[in-house]
Amino acid sequence: MGKHANRSPLNASVTKTRMRNIRLLKLLVCALLVCAAFFAGFLVRGDAPLLGMLGFPGMVTPDAATTKINTHDSSTLDGRMAEVEQILNKDSLDQYDLEAATENMIEALADTTEDPYLRYYSPAQYETISQDMASNVGGVGVLFSEYQGKTYAVDVFEGSEAQNANVQAGDFVVAIDGDRSHDWTVSEVTSALKAKDGEDVVITWRRPASLDDEGGTEYRTTLTCTDFTVKNVTAELIGTVGYIKLKQITQNAGSLVEDAIEELDNQGATSFVLDIRDNPGGYLTQAVDVASLFIRSGTIVRIQTKDADETTKNATGTAMSLVTDKPLVVLINENTAASAEVLAAALADNQRATLVGTTTLGKGSVQVTRDLSYGAGLRYTAARYKSPLGHDIEGVGVQPEIGVGLSEDEDNQKALAIETAQTLASE
Repeated sequence: MGKHANRSPLNASVTKTRMRNIRLLKLLVCALLVCAAFFAGFLVRGDAPLLGMLGFPGMVTPDAATTKINTHDSSTLDGRMAEVEQILNKDSLDQYDLEAATENMIEALADTTEDPYLRYYSPAQYETISQDMASNVGGVGVLFSEYQGKTYAVDVFEGSEAQNANVQAGDFVVAIDGDRSHDWTVSEVTSALKAKDGEDVVITWRRPASLDDEGGTEYRTTLTCTDFTVKNVTAELIGTVGYIKLKQITQNAGSLVEDAIEELDNQGATSFVLDIRDNPGGYLTQAVDVASLFIRSGTIVRIQTKDADETTKNATGTAMSLVTDKPLVVLINENTAASAEVLAAALADNQRATLVGTTTLGKGSVQVTRDLSYGAGLRYTAARYKSPLGHDIEGVGVQPEIGVGLSEDEDNQKALAIETAQTLASE
């Protein structure tokens, strides 16, 4: 009895020790399971397919999703847009209008460039303006030009609807039939007026203090569109000076000026005045041809493009084809633009003519309109002109050798040009 009584405390102690060890073992196992789960989660957290199979799509990390989707070149605009479009097409509950998205995206892109002439035409717009992109003459008796992507009246013809409505040179087109949602380009204006042939059109104009002035008074005119035509080249003999007025550099400008020179030559002209004031330009090839009527050889214009540092166009005249080598004066003003400026600069740099008047507009850039695969069009600046001696025309213009502004009551510029031509012929 005494021995059994002495073992009871010992047995109780052993039992307590054994129970404590079991609890410690359970805690250790739980800790090991937690650690194993942590490391397993770490290893599979980027495996989107595996997590999806296990029923945990929400555990896919942003990095994993991005890696799966971003297969595009994020250093280019088309790569970034393709990535966004792929995500929206795959996961977005909403839809987007492709035409509106395209137009808005390209307009946003145009706003970030320094090209004021960049313009996107939707398929419907492009189909309309493509029908007639050659003429700058509107059916209301206005010769239009463009400055910083906006259309303005460079000349208003006598007896026209526009002249009767007091439209003046320098007035900008703000809206046609109430549409002022965008800046109107020359091609858009002329196409809109052509479509209204025989009908009335309401044009909203803005009369600024200068071409760079964004303000000015607005006014509206209601004009009837007609097939208004005007002679592109007019000529007259003033004393012994052959005076030639060239309104635009059209597809046949070279032959028209050549005919005028020969006619005046036959009448006894001893010198010539070529008036290209208010001439908005036109075909570069024809500007080269007109210059070649007076220049036997040499560079007419330098052209800077993205693909080539510089190319040149040279005179097409020869000793046999040169029309005249008699003294020449060229009249220019602030509305002489584009290829007309090229013509003036070519004749001045080759020391073939004396320039009289005021500094030209300074639009020495070339706009190209490209067809897009889905029927739309894109217009952008593709090249810039420089004079034969390498002088910039864009933003600078061509300066006259004899500067004189136009008075209000008489054409003193023309009178001075005639006088200068007579002086040169007598030397």
